Amino acid sequence: MVNKGTGEPMVTGKAVALPRLIRPIAEYESPITGEMITDRRQEREHMAKHNVVHTAEIKKPRKLKNERFIKKHGLQHLSE
Repeated sequence: MVNKGTGEPMVTGKAVALPRLIRPIAEYESPITGEMITDRRQEREHMAKHNVVHTAEIKKPRKLKNERFIKKHGLQHLSE
C-alpha cells in the first residue's frame, strides 16, 4: 500500500488483510443421494442437510504422554 499523496510506502506495523481466494471444486456425484454437487455452496448445504463432514476435517485422537496418568486411569490403549 502507498500513500496516494506522496507515493511513499505506508508502514503500519501490521500485516495487510487480503481476500482469500479458494479454487472451485470439481463436480462430483454425492455418495449419499447420487445428486451432482457442482459448487462449494451446494456442497456445504448438502453436508449440513445430511449431517456429514469431509474426512480431512475429522481430528485424530491425541495420544497420551504422561505415563503416571496413563497407569493411574488404566488408559494404556491410548498411549500406543
